[in-house]
Amino acid sequence: MSDVATLCARARAASHALANVPRASKDAALLAVAAGLRARSAEILAANAEDLARARERGTSGALLDRLRLDEPRVRQIAGAVEQVAALADPVGGVLDDHTRADGLRVRRVRVPLGVIAMIYEARPNVTVDASALCLKAGNAVVLRGGSEAARSNAALAAVVADELARASLPRDAVQVVPAGSHDTVRELVQQSSTVDLVIPRGGEALIQFVREHARVPVIAHARGVCHLYVDAGADLGMAIGLAKNGKLQRPGVCNALECLLVDVADAERLLPPLAKALMDGGCELRGCDRTRALVPGARAAGDDDWGREFLDRVLAVRVVDGIDGALAHVARYGSGHTEAICTRDAVRAERWRTEIDAACVTVNASTRFHDGGELGLGAEIGIATSKLHWRGAMGLEALTTFQWRLDGDGQIRG
Repeated sequence: MSDVATLCARARAASHALANVPRASKDAALLAVAAGLRARSAEILAANAEDLARARERGTSGALLDRLRLDEPRVRQIAGAVEQVAALADPVGGVLDDHTRADGLRVRRVRVPLGVIAMIYEARPNVTVDASALCLKAGNAVVLRGGSEAARSNAALAAVVADELARASLPRDAVQVVPAGSHDTVRELVQQSSTVDLVIPRGGEALIQFVREHARVPVIAHARGVCHLYVDAGADLGMAIGLAKNGKLQRPGVCNALECLLVDVADAERLLPPLAKALMDGGCELRGCDRTRALVPGARAAGDDDWGREFLDRVLAVRVVDGIDGALAHVARYGSGHTEAICTRDAVRAERWRTEIDAACVTVNASTRFHDGGELGLGAEIGIATSKLHWRGAMGLEALTTFQWRLDGDGQIRG
């Protein structure tokens, strides 16, 4: 048996032991993990410093370095997210439906753990802990395969989680780490159909495509976040500037960051120049269509590959469109199904946006950055699914369960 197969088999055995652990025991373990993260932050940050140094040597962009970077506040934030998960209701055992047939047969549909979840991700060390905490709370074991750029950080974080699980008398094998390396380990991991129940890839388009091509296990993809903001004619300018700056500049390297600004041609002369100035004053490079550049001479000409592109940096594509119909058509062609926002004062156009956009999250007069598990009340998220089955959007605890039919009778037989 290969190393990957062995790790998955250990996770499978641990998942059986974890499936029926009571909430109190799981929560106590999670609180211990949070305390362990704080207590061992120096160890974690030292490992992260090594990853950052190597990333800088490779010429990694500033936005991607920001994804990779840990500091004391971020470690505290990760620990706080674990505590939030501990405080959430346990989904396992929740009754989704309960009815009794005319013949007295009781029929229930009850939430149960999925089993073993394989998490494949890139330069996001926080995912190591978020995924572990959510999977454990939902009664699942997890197999983690992070990217080589965060290998030391991921190993240090996973060690804390595993150590605290063992101290809490829960199976240490419930959290397994596949060492980063070639794509061969990813290929092998996604083919462990006898031990892995679900694969969640979270990263760039190349990683997602690789997993989809080679998986023999069900996949929920967390693909590109090509998020748009459409500024409607008559929109409040101050609101539009706030939404654009928050969406693009707060954390440009995350999947719910804004990647394209659309402005109605009917009001572009009023709206676009101050919007562009606010963004450029914040250090953002704009790449615009011809109509954009006529109003914003400082914008670069957009190329065909700038539409539908996830920049993950202080770069924003800008297009002047022919009203909401033009905006809807652009999003339909170039959106990734992640998050789409409108800034408008018009209730009819707001409702069209809600009902005609095909995306996991639609916002009206609110930033794309709110599509996040913590902001939506899910606690830490395992990611944001851009596929549609069996979950869509921010994935919290409920998304990491399935259900079981439970029939209780007193001798009923089918006629």
